[in-house]
Amino acid sequence: MDAIECIKSRRSIRRYTEELVDHETIEKIIDIARFAPSWKNSQTARYIIVEDKEKINKIAAEACLNFEGNMKTLEKANQLLVLCSKIKRSGYERDGSFTTSKGSSWEMFDAGIAAQTFSLAANVYGVGSVMMGIFDEDKVKEILEIPEDLNVSCLLSFGYPKFIPDPVPRKEVSDLLFFQ
Repeated sequence: MDAIECIKSRRSIRRYTEELVDHETIEKIIDIARFAPSWKNSQTARYIIVEDKEKINKIAAEACLNFEGNMKTLEKANQLLVLCSKIKRSGYERDGSFTTSKGSSWEMFDAGIAAQTFSLAANVYGVGSVMMGIFDEDKVKEILEIPEDLNVSCLLSFGYPKFIPDPVPRKEVSDLLFFQ
């Protein structure tokens, strides 16, 4: 699969087969995802794979801020990536100041790149995923005992798709592109 096909064929997948993605395939996906660009090559992304169904269900029940869409997705998922970021690195200088006017927000920019790179790499291996941003970070950290030096950036359920949804309409280039 070439890069253009990979980008255009990737879909948000919320329903998975019962077959687990084996650890070797997950390692291959992370091996690709680790090449995601980051602030000054800080490589702040950390990938926590949750396969304990009780923990996934607990996150669904207690950490999704009652957002039904994420709760249902997690209840059907057997594997979950909790994408974390090392704190106070992305966007920061060594002395603790910011180079960018975005301040600490650059951390989420880097996390977004890492999440998309994971999703595209997963697509290459026939693994579907969906990114979820509505969650209680403190509750997720508590459930999974995530260290204080990491922020939870995103939840991504993943697995082999039960079905591939049709593509949704995209805006035209003329609606998105401006030359000055």
